[in-house]
Formats: sequence, C-alpha cells, structure tokens
Amino acid sequence: MRKLLPLVIDVVLVIVFCAIGRRSHDEAIAAGLLRTVWPFATGLLIGWLLALIIAGRLRTPTRFDGGGALWPTGVVVWLSTLIGGMVLRVISGQGTAVSFVVVAATVLAVFLLGWRAIRLLITRRMQVTGASAN
Repeated sequence: MRKLLPLVIDVVLVIVFCAIGRRSHDEAIAAGLLRTVWPFATGLLIGWLLALIIAGRLRTPTRFDGGGALWPTGVVVWLSTLIGGMVLRVISGQGTAVSFVVVAATVLAVFLLGWRAIRLLITRRMQVTGASAN
C-alpha cells in the first residue's frame, strides 16, 4: 500500500480540486463530481504512466522514485493532469475559459507539486539533522 500512497494522494487532491471548483460555482458537488473529475483524473493517470516511462520503470524498476519526487515525476504529473484535463474538457464540451485554465494550473500546481515540495523539505531537513547528530 505504501508504494501506492503518492498516487492515492494525487487522486484525492484532484477530487478535492474538482469539488472545490463545483462548490465555488454553487454547483451540486456529489451530483456532478464525476463529470468534473474524469478529465483531470484521466490526465493524472496519463501523467503517472509518462512518469513511469520517463523513469524507465517498465524496464528497470529501481529507477522510479516512487512517485513522490518533485522532479521529474511531480512536474510531469501536474502538466499532464492540467493539459490532459483541459483537452478532455474541450472534447467533452465542458468549459475551458482562460481564467479557469489559470486557476486550474495554479491550484493543481499547489496541490500536486506542493505536497512533494513539503516532502522534499522534510526529507532534506531530516538528512541534515541526522547527519549533524552523527
């Protein structure tokens, strides 16, 4: 389960992003959440597949960072979620106003890159603290 944690975190954050968006527009959250989530969730999964391919995971399992790295995994997942989500929204007849793209890019960056950046800072801090304790 621990290996899936970064993916689960990303999925939950994409759902939260969509729920916040629906709520901010006074739309029923539960009733239309799936319609709002699926383009971004699909982009997210494509991003994860791209990250696996980029890392060479399909050939050498030891090279993949587990999904929690800011670069390249986080950036690839964020961009794929954003771009894939917007393209699929257009294809499915949903809106993609410029202001929405900007807001989505910002919120998804904070969500999908933010937790990875915090994890990186904590890991580095622990390494420095651990190194100075020795």
